[in-house]
Amino acid sequence: MVSSRSDAEASAAVSAAPMALPRAWRIEVFRAPGQADPRGRAIEGLAAELQLEGRLEGVRFGRGFLLPPELSRAAVDEIVSNVLCDPVVDRARLTAPGDAPEVPGGVRRVLAAVMPGVMDPVARSLGRLLHRTGRADQDQIGRVQSFRAHELSGDLTDGDLRQLGQRLLANETIEELHFDEESLGYEQPGGEAQRGPVVVPLLELGDAELLELSRTGQLSLTLIEMRAVQAHYAALGREPLAAELETVAQTWSEHCKHKTLCGIIEVERPDGSKYTIDNLLKSTIAAATHELDRDFCLSVFVDNAGIVHFEGEWAVCFKVETHNHPSAIDPYGGAGTGIGGVIRDILGAGLGAKPIANTNAFFVGPTDLAADDVPKGSLHPRRVLRGVVAGVRDYGNRMGIPTVSGGVWFDKGYVGNPLVYAGTVGLIPASMAQKEVRPGDSIVALGGRTGRDGIHGATFSSIELSEHSETESSHAVQIGDPITEKGVLDVLLAARDAGLYRGVTDCGAGGFSSAVGEMAEGTGAEVWLERVPLKYPGLTSHEVWISEAQERMVLSVPPDKLEALLELCAAEDVEAVEIGRFNDSGRLVLKDGEETVGDMDLEFLHDGTPRPTRHARWTPPELPDPGCPAAADPSKAIVALLGAPNVASREWIIRQYDHEVQGGSVLKPLVGERSDAPGDGAIVQPLRHSRRGLSITCGANPLYGRLDPYAMALAGIDEALRNAVAVGADPDQAAILDNFSWGNCDRPEMLGALVLAAEACQDGALAYRTPFISGKDSLNNEYRVGDQVHSIPHTLLISCMAQVPDVARAVSMDAKQAGNVIYQVGATHPELGGSHWLQELGLDGGTVPRPDLETAPALLRALHAAAAAGKLRACHDLSEGGLGVAAAEMAFGGDLGLELDLTKLPLGELPSGYDPASVALFSESCTRFLVEVEPHACSAFEQHLDGHPVTRLGSVIEAQELRLNLPGGSPCAVPLADLRRSHQSGFQS
Repeated sequence: MVSSRSDAEASAAVSAAPMALPRAWRIEVFRAPGQADPRGRAIEGLAAELQLEGRLEGVRFGRGFLLPPELSRAAVDEIVSNVLCDPVVDRARLTAPGDAPEVPGGVRRVLAAVMPGVMDPVARSLGRLLHRTGRADQDQIGRVQSFRAHELSGDLTDGDLRQLGQRLLANETIEELHFDEESLGYEQPGGEAQRGPVVVPLLELGDAELLELSRTGQLSLTLIEMRAVQAHYAALGREPLAAELETVAQTWSEHCKHKTLCGIIEVERPDGSKYTIDNLLKSTIAAATHELDRDFCLSVFVDNAGIVHFEGEWAVCFKVETHNHPSAIDPYGGAGTGIGGVIRDILGAGLGAKPIANTNAFFVGPTDLAADDVPKGSLHPRRVLRGVVAGVRDYGNRMGIPTVSGGVWFDKGYVGNPLVYAGTVGLIPASMAQKEVRPGDSIVALGGRTGRDGIHGATFSSIELSEHSETESSHAVQIGDPITEKGVLDVLLAARDAGLYRGVTDCGAGGFSSAVGEMAEGTGAEVWLERVPLKYPGLTSHEVWISEAQERMVLSVPPDKLEALLELCAAEDVEAVEIGRFNDSGRLVLKDGEETVGDMDLEFLHDGTPRPTRHARWTPPELPDPGCPAAADPSKAIVALLGAPNVASREWIIRQYDHEVQGGSVLKPLVGERSDAPGDGAIVQPLRHSRRGLSITCGANPLYGRLDPYAMALAGIDEALRNAVAVGADPDQAAILDNFSWGNCDRPEMLGALVLAAEACQDGALAYRTPFISGKDSLNNEYRVGDQVHSIPHTLLISCMAQVPDVARAVSMDAKQAGNVIYQVGATHPELGGSHWLQELGLDGGTVPRPDLETAPALLRALHAAAAAGKLRACHDLSEGGLGVAAAEMAFGGDLGLELDLTKLPLGELPSGYDPASVALFSESCTRFLVEVEPHACSAFEQHLDGHPVTRLGSVIEAQELRLNLPGGSPCAVPLADLRRSHQSGFQS
């Protein structure tokens, strides 16, 4: 294996003599000669970024497997022919145990295999298939391994080979690379570990030693928190045990406890006055929801997801999670387990919901970033983006859940610390929105086995990244297995409908320590760790307890239902084990065999977190107003904006997702005559017997946050809601989620921005009468290189689900018919702070767009009334890039032209330095739409919008161009082909 070494060392390793070959059957499956090799061609395309200057001539990709040596040759031949190899397009190479494999001449070989003890989902699925079909014994399931083989042709140096392997073919955090040598470890043991209690000497430590213990143990506890732990155990008269200390660290982590949003904050206003907030989350976002008291809210802020009534006996739930730090280290695994984790949140909402749609949002660095500008220890943004897309794609597609909505944002601030949001919507009987735990119930672990993957994931997510995170925190990376989770999904819903449990939660951050600890909060529990099924040996008792291995759920099962539940799981080939009992002791007791490895007071665990006063202030940046310069050529400016990374088409991403599975997708992510135009939102139809739909949309613009975090939050809410209204959803039947990703809030300026954004969320929710039902915060999103710390932009993602009364009245954004009338709904103001037009010009400052809370809610309701009455043929919200971009997208989406007279827009008296044409084209003022209306419906449409800003701009035309009459300038026209070409080639993937 070649690890991080010099080229000279790599060369020596590449040419080293082969090690002992594994005693296993070895199969490699490549495409047959003359057959297309899409994986190989994809690698060739990606290799272009490595600038190998033509030295790489071709790549062949092969799937590799190691099978137990006691299988007969005839059995292996049958497995190869009927399971592993398609005789039409594949060819297999079979090597007997201990023999050297046959390798073609003239190629360089790179093998990639997961490290010992790391989850191997491909091998696990194959092993289970072989066992279920009678081809292998039970004990052989875990003795199947997989690997990937790459055969590269060309005049490649050893350095080239190393570069290809490390940057394109594998992730050395979790995988081994073998360069031109064929040895692969087989049945390497996971190691042995000492089970039982481990005492952690703590009582005599000073402050510096307490902090060092927190750092080296990756507890992520502050000095105040370490002192609280020390005082607690001093009062008990004993040292803590490792399992106890780890449980406190997981439970008190920022990721799980939300200490900043729930803490005490002293806020200093710009005028020097101060006020105190006790629990920012409770006093702003949650306060708005409780004040609104909307009758459709069934469960908010108390469960794995927010649950709202949908129709009749049915409810829907929604949760969006972050998986930022794991995705920075292993983009594929981080994003995959992010979507897997939020699917489990839906399974653990109420008594369990059926996932019906996935959504995602990625915030990454520029894909054209020079290699020299990538911080040490970081992955290039291109690799990050490709990895997170693939992770979401593979997990969602394999689970049979459509991925219908999402977004991608680019900014230099995300280099080194990308943001990955994963969301899932679920369908649940309204009667099952509540759950409980009773003393005497069995604690049942259901699903995947427990391993070392994901240990300290919760605490790792609560600290800043650094150039050393890839090596120091590799164990915090979780490995997903969607096939196992699909089995969990099916059996859990069957058990729910049979009434076999009364409480459930997912085993996510913190593992059993979090899941069981939270479920037992009002009761007590005793856990038997020796019963927990393990992936491999080598885990200590406390590692079993805190591992965040994926695909696990924890259930509270009545004693008389336990046998039936275990029988159901066995019949569905899903592992389920009773690992303890809930009781009324108020304590969390951990046993490993006859030994007690933990005994904690639940009140201290959940309520003992110190609440120091944090200080917040925010000072607006002192930047001169850049105005709104005129475009030298408005046509070229529109074309350029359509190709800007934050505006350009995401089709290459969307096409990788299955948005048709389950058959409920009504409005897809891409719409229009050629299905290549960006829709404003998706609509799914949860119930086959009902025409009621559910829209899924989002809003975010981190470019606004640095200038005005309050306005950024309001604009995000407005964007999510207007996207929903644009597709036909009812804003009075909408619910929203907040997801904050911020820097280190120990810094007053950072916390001050967070306070402003949270206060804006409260004001926005109350104004629109739209409740927040769930949310998540991810703080300390910073990256350290040496003494320099780089923070991400203030980022708030607002997600929205809203009811569509009748999916037959769904509205898409593409122009429909020549002769129809185009209106702008909403007012345009000189608001270009953080706009894409100023970014295109390299200018900073200005007024950030924010909705008028006095008028915007009523406008949304009026536009929805027009849509519900069937008066809209098309509707597109104005957001990134303003009217110019929206009109272009609407036109090429319908393969029709638009002719618009922007001199009709009432811009009012503009400040000095604001060009009227550029304001009309590129302002990003909120609560605005372009609407297409048939001529005969114009009068009725205008009546619906009476009292709101509505301007008749022009019409849809047959000519394949966008024609614009601009204030103060001559008319211009842009061919649709130019607009579409720029939009579809806008950023490097």
